[in-house]
Amino acid sequence: MKAIRINQFGTSENLLVEQTEIQGPAENEVLINLYAAGVNPSDVYTSTGTYAIKPQLPYTPGLDGAGIVEEVGKQVTNVKVGDRVFIASLPNGQATGTIAEKIVCESRFVHPIPAHISFEEGAALGIPALTAYRAVVGRANVQAGQTVFIHGASGAVGLQAVQIAKALGAKVIGTASRESGKQLVKEAGADIVLDHITEQTIDTVLEQTDGKGPNVIIEFLANENLQTDLQMIAKHGVIVIVGNRGEININPRLMMQKECDVRGMVLFNVTAEEHQQLIQEVAKLLEKQQLKPVVGYSYPLEEASVAFDAVINGEHNGKVVVRTQ
Repeated sequence: MKAIRINQFGTSENLLVEQTEIQGPAENEVLINLYAAGVNPSDVYTSTGTYAIKPQLPYTPGLDGAGIVEEVGKQVTNVKVGDRVFIASLPNGQATGTIAEKIVCESRFVHPIPAHISFEEGAALGIPALTAYRAVVGRANVQAGQTVFIHGASGAVGLQAVQIAKALGAKVIGTASRESGKQLVKEAGADIVLDHITEQTIDTVLEQTDGKGPNVIIEFLANENLQTDLQMIAKHGVIVIVGNRGEININPRLMMQKECDVRGMVLFNVTAEEHQQLIQEVAKLLEKQQLKPVVGYSYPLEEASVAFDAVINGEHNGKVVVRTQ
């Protein structure tokens, strides 16, 4: 089979299409004929060798994907041969990833996808969907009637966070920097779509919340926005930090005055049991058609390096995927 292989850490030029062998599944594993793979920022960081987790070289990148089950091990009961499935958040650091024509992985990372979800959309689940669900439900505990502000909602995680918050009955305010991104945020179900908020434009959000501020803020660039978030958040509100790229000076007095909570979130902290629960909850939303991933752009396998560059440079709204067939 063909697969992307990384033989040395560095730039995207090190992503090579190679022929490689694949073994049959063990008792608790499945062999999947892959049609699409999701590209996450962590995939790109790992490929540079600067990430906290370093796979043993050479390796095939990719933690999310979608395809058809070709073979199952004797102990596998959750999927069967011929099922259309998505692969959700494989352990980072393993040698065999999803940016390939086939993969063998443990069945616990695999779940059927409904007929109305394409393989490319299925590949856009995984880390983005599980991250969005854990942020909105697990960390923020969003309730019906609350106002949720998603600061940077046009990315893969943000768009799914919008849909999940709306499914819970919340009012959603989302931001984006480009008109194309704003349109996607609106189509995802946001009640109000704005430019990214700065200290000079906080009043815009306060006007939409009767001067109280949002109950929940989902933050994707805390090093730029956390101080503004603290000024916006309602009393007793919750700020969930999903993304950060540096340091920031904040005034803790705002946290005292608001009695708000600032909570961090990293998907890789979840236990195996929590991971399973996240997959099941995401699957329920798919079945109810309350969640539909947005694919920003897809690249052929031979252009995986271009896809990696697009992700790290933020060139597309929505999810970047690689077509593996």
